[in-house]
Amino acid sequence: MNALSSISPARADVALQQNATSQPAAPPADATREAFDDFVGQTFFGQMLKAMRSTVGKPAYFHGGQAEEIFRGQLDQVLAEKMSDAAADTFTGPMYELFTLRRG
Repeated sequence: MNALSSISPARADVALQQNATSQPAAPPADATREAFDDFVGQTFFGQMLKAMRSTVGKPAYFHGGQAEEIFRGQLDQVLAEKMSDAAADTFTGPMYELFTLRRG
């Protein structure tokens, strides 16, 4: 007999109701700040790289076609992640403070 079959249906319903009504635990401030920095930094740097790429035309002879476009998109994503890790916290500080004040 497994552990689930030993619980009566009434007790299981009560346990589900208690779990549904209890408030979820708030994530730690460090995890929230890290997620905020990642989101804002990757969005900012991703859009910056996209705008930069749009100003440069395709070469006449050495363009790799669709495969190059896909690779460039992946490269830009990795570059945005690295740039976000390196510098996002320097300009997201004031934004995070406003974010926490509105939540508070």
